Amino acid sequence: MIKIISANLNGIRSAAKKGFFEWMAAQQADFVCVQELKAQAADMTDTFLNPPGYLGYFHYAEKKGYSGTGIYCRTQPDAVVTGFGCPEFDAEGRYVQCDFGNLTVISVYCPSGSSSPERQEAKFRFMEVFLPHLAALHASGREVVICGDWNIAHKEIDLKNWKSNQKNSGFLPEERAWLTRVFDEVGLVDAYRVLHPDATGDAYTWWSNRGQAWAKNVGWRIDYHVTTKNIAATAKQAAIYKDERFSDHAPLTLHYDWKVEA
Repeated sequence: MIKIISANLNGIRSAAKKGFFEWMAAQQADFVCVQELKAQAADMTDTFLNPPGYLGYFHYAEKKGYSGTGIYCRTQPDAVVTGFGCPEFDAEGRYVQCDFGNLTVISVYCPSGSSSPERQEAKFRFMEVFLPHLAALHASGREVVICGDWNIAHKEIDLKNWKSNQKNSGFLPEERAWLTRVFDEVGLVDAYRVLHPDATGDAYTWWSNRGQAWAKNVGWRIDYHVTTKNIAATAKQAAIYKDERFSDHAPLTLHYDWKVEA
């Protein structure tokens, strides 16, 4: 059995002050994938780099206080890859991959397009180059778990106010169709939906800081475990942790009846 957590921290320093690392220590997870570090190497404390019992591997953005991804692992990986080979987005620290035997664990932070039309165009460019990378991962024959903030709600049940968001970044028809291609064409699986195919409000992982989105559970499901079919078929339990708030996202945890082969 392996336990994997995905958590967008919206700033590792902020999340640490809110108790993220104490919570993480209690989870006893095998892998913890984090996104939106908003930190560079010089900002990382010993606790951030290697919490007790873990080794951390990170991909920092060149721009200060922006983006960044990481994976905390119980054991040293066979290989670590930072970036997926696209200079524009590798400069933004959006991808880190750790390989263990037959298993690949990835932390990804897909761009948001909500801040400006220019960032939405960047998001479309990311989607265009990331899809063939996902296809190549799938074709490699390795077992893959890609955790992270994909910044797309796939279907109507994945956000509270779907009708009023159809022209907004994160629920655009082009974005939703792209995620469908990830599942239907590439052949990867939304592991949470294997366990909870019809969950609505309980499935949300992000809430806007505007209005009373958190209090009223006006949320979105934009954080995913996207896996190869073999691993998805072994998913046993999923949990979205909302008892404490470390950021505007909630950590998503899945258990898999899977053994990492050497």
